[in-house]
Amino acid sequence: MAFNRKLHALSRLGFTRLEGVDLSAALVARYQGPAKLYVGEYKNLPFDNGSKDIVIVQGGLHHLKRLPEDLEQTLSEAARVLRDDGRFVAVEPWLTPLLVCVHWVCQSRITRRMVPKIDALATMIDHERDTYEQWLGQPQIIVHLFDRFFSAELSSSRWGKYVYVGRKRTGAP
Repeated sequence: MAFNRKLHALSRLGFTRLEGVDLSAALVARYQGPAKLYVGEYKNLPFDNGSKDIVIVQGGLHHLKRLPEDLEQTLSEAARVLRDDGRFVAVEPWLTPLLVCVHWVCQSRITRRMVPKIDALATMIDHERDTYEQWLGQPQIIVHLFDRFFSAELSSSRWGKYVYVGRKRTGAP
């Protein structure tokens, strides 16, 4: 369970007072660790204004149903809960040359049978195709919205991932 591993990794890195939000009540119920978890959406976070030092979203934004509307609302919520000097971190799939190659490999039935991780990725893409392709097809809009709410400290796309780290903009909506 990726959600579980990510929270435990943050704890091992020294993060304290961890809190997480996930749509899946089943994932939240299975979690065993130091974080306090909530069932909910990124678009409506259960935290007070200016109460967080950092907001991390890893692999969740590409599930948003309506771009750019849902992303704008999500980023507004992240900015709302961040302290004035707070950081926003996102790690999401990105259509780099490597990801194009991986998508091509995912089309091979033989490879899917031989490599369980390729089959798992191809299955995930099949189940999430609408939101996944919508996300991958709008990189300029996504980066523009990130930069509207946050001042980029890192904005990098490689190895099939986009990594964004930004500070909350003063007066961000």
